[in-house]
Amino acid sequence: MALQIHDTLAGAKRPFETLEPGKVRMYVCGVTPYAPCHIGHARCYVAWDVIYRYLRFSGLAVTYVRNFTDVDDKIIKRAQERGLDPLDLANEFIASFYADMDALGIARPHHEPRVSASIGAIVELVQRLVQRDLAYAVDGDVYYAVEKFDGYGKLSKRSLDDMQAGARVEVDPRKRNPMDFALWKTAKPGEPSWDSPWGKGRPGWHIECSAMSMGLLGETFDLHGGGRDLVFPHHENEIAQSEGASGKPYARYWAHNGFINIDAQKMSKSLGNVFDVADILRRYEPQVLRYFLMTGSNYRDPINFSDGMLDEAAGRVAYYYETLRKAADFLAESLGAFEGPLPGIQTIDALEARFREAMDDDFATVRAIVPVIEGFKLLNELMVTRKAKKRAAAQASARKLMATLIKVDEVLNVFGEPPAEYLARHRAKAAERRGVDTEWVARRIADRVAARVGRDWAEADAIRDELLAGGIVLMDHADGTDWSVDDVVALAAGGTHTGEAATE
Repeated sequence: MALQIHDTLAGAKRPFETLEPGKVRMYVCGVTPYAPCHIGHARCYVAWDVIYRYLRFSGLAVTYVRNFTDVDDKIIKRAQERGLDPLDLANEFIASFYADMDALGIARPHHEPRVSASIGAIVELVQRLVQRDLAYAVDGDVYYAVEKFDGYGKLSKRSLDDMQAGARVEVDPRKRNPMDFALWKTAKPGEPSWDSPWGKGRPGWHIECSAMSMGLLGETFDLHGGGRDLVFPHHENEIAQSEGASGKPYARYWAHNGFINIDAQKMSKSLGNVFDVADILRRYEPQVLRYFLMTGSNYRDPINFSDGMLDEAAGRVAYYYETLRKAADFLAESLGAFEGPLPGIQTIDALEARFREAMDDDFATVRAIVPVIEGFKLLNELMVTRKAKKRAAAQASARKLMATLIKVDEVLNVFGEPPAEYLARHRAKAAERRGVDTEWVARRIADRVAARVGRDWAEADAIRDELLAGGIVLMDHADGTDWSVDDVVALAAGGTHTGEAATE
């Protein structure tokens, strides 16, 4: 099936057909850097990173643009509170943004324009709107006249009459219509400002994205994305500005990621349930947060966030890495030739196709992860094969399966780290979260090793059960015993009690 994207403008899924065959021009609204990134930012940019990676995985040449709104009322207010220059404050939080997003494995776009470096293009666009009688100047401010644009409201499915009726009492009587919005704001004392035909001032919020996107991608481009909260007024106003100035369609497809709910409540600063990305990454590995945000819901749907759900994701990712650690050892064995058909070959051959089928359906990661989960389950089953000839065939299947899993991870970007390094960090953070006494664990493992050397299998199993009751899962390898804090690992890492028989 060809890629289908749910287009917010159409209100339905549409086949994704680009302006130029084989090429995608894509713009995603970036952050206003006045505070650390929170979980909502991670939700947005993980979603768009997966989309970007899947477009490339599908063989498309993508030009990806994401902006920084480094001139904004919030930045100015925060800078004044801290006694800083607003652009210095913005640079501080842009660096913080990069630290968080790089940790989450989010690829940097090809272009990352900033408002402060795009003033000339913004002024030129405002001038075009004034010349076309779609905007008007009042005392150094310039407003967009929404009544002049026939399509206003088409993205958010709102009528201008209803918006006017529901508008609050307008505090600025200079506006011709309460819904008119600022394109250019006159300078106030102590604020950053630039020269313009209307005097010193700075851009309004909405005009910047129109100027930067069209300047880098053209007056019409393929895909515009962002959070659902931007549909109105930001993206609605972008359409009005851009199409009003150019007379052409702006973005051919609009897509929006869903909100984050915290323990089933909408995330809100007023409720005090906003969590910074950096704080979460001190407690969990970045791959855990990335995996949770990809698989907790599809990108358009809301996702519920809680520590319990992160713990579950942490266990799942640890299971993947423990499987990969074991697979490296299994594939290094010298097993020789094999006879007969490859076990699990139908599952292996279908994995990538099933992954693509789900992703082609509006990037449905919740379904796309299912064949990946099944692939890891099969990998574990192959590795416990014991008979020599069957084990050689299982190894060949495992090698083919690993290649497919590595390939789909070009989109997921979760499994690429050396397993031993990942598992060591995961274990340390999990132990700290749960208050595990690691010295006690080390002593009991040493006691168990001694029991096994003495062939006291009952004592060895009793120690293992004692640790398991405390949330500690043991994994016996050729080079010793490793451990983890997550019960999920035990279910799939192949850990067995000493006396259990291995499968054939």
